[in-house]
Amino acid sequence: MFKEYTFENLMKRALSYVSKDFDKRQGSVIYDALAPFCAELAQIYIALDTFLNETFADTASRKYLIMRAAERGLSPKEAAYAVVLAEMTGDFTLSEGARFNCDELNYYYMGEQDENGRYKLKCENSGTVGNLTYGTLIPIDNIKGLETAEIVGIEVSARDEETTEDFRKRYFDSFESQAFGGNRKDYEEKMLALNDNEEIYSNGGIGGIKLYRTPDGGGTVDVFFTNNNSEKPSDNLVNLVQTAVDPIVNHGDGAGFAPIGHSVTVRGVSEEVVNFDIKVVLEPEYTVDDIKISVVNVLEDYLKELRKEWSDNENIVVYKFVSGSEVLKVGGIKNVESILLNNSGADIILDKNSIPVRGNVNVTA
Repeated sequence: MFKEYTFENLMKRALSYVSKDFDKRQGSVIYDALAPFCAELAQIYIALDTFLNETFADTASRKYLIMRAAERGLSPKEAAYAVVLAEMTGDFTLSEGARFNCDELNYYYMGEQDENGRYKLKCENSGTVGNLTYGTLIPIDNIKGLETAEIVGIEVSARDEETTEDFRKRYFDSFESQAFGGNRKDYEEKMLALNDNEEIYSNGGIGGIKLYRTPDGGGTVDVFFTNNNSEKPSDNLVNLVQTAVDPIVNHGDGAGFAPIGHSVTVRGVSEEVVNFDIKVVLEPEYTVDDIKISVVNVLEDYLKELRKEWSDNENIVVYKFVSGSEVLKVGGIKNVESILLNNSGADIILDKNSIPVRGNVNVTA
């Protein structure tokens, strides 16, 4: 708005008010007297321009956007810490807090194991950098009797600190649909806000959400969700979320965040196994063993992307053509001759509350 108020333009305007009878050239008494004032005035206009930009959320820098959004009760989501699962072998005793290194990251034992006996290790660095699904762990301190330690999966996916532009979008989105008294927006916002609960987040957190009204008559609500890794939530997580929304012991009494009169049932998504039978044509120097792991990985990535989109679609569809296209990305494969999904040549349309998980991948040439 004030970009035209430069030092040069201000000097030109100031000198225009001085009679032509006086010397107004640079270095003259009049020019030198006006120059400092115009220089300071130009700085004021620059500050005013900055002030206007910081006033409006559309142009504000992060600091002032946070201050503006606070008026609506919004703040940027902080970075979280990943928890990975590790399998270890040997005759050893693992103490809580025992530290391990994997590449440039360090993890420490939380003192817990999952139902399969895998050790839960928390990353010391916040953010998605800690979301490793595999890797060799090296103990930082000597652990007597430990033979091998490997990361085999993720228990809790970490998130990075919310970016300024994502936060800006969330701020403007808050004006579009007002959360009020148990409407759909209200449920969605409060479900996602449960990720700020440390116990819920440490048990997997909330990812995608689907809401259904009156499945069992007036006043009833069904909530289906995935964890924050777009996977089926554990029974423990479902129970924690149920308690936060509408405790079972007093359904509909408003003891959770659900309004009084709403009887809410919380459920996790179900899983549907997808098996792949693929026949490929290989480059002469390749064998099936050379490409098998890569094929498994690209198919896993494809299903993972579908799981992330679950809440945005009526039904997830695993497409035969797309699966074949993903396989063709693997080096060493010239062509995909045929592909079957669950022994069928058709696409797989999942139930609206199901997500796909990879089953067997059989590759032949």
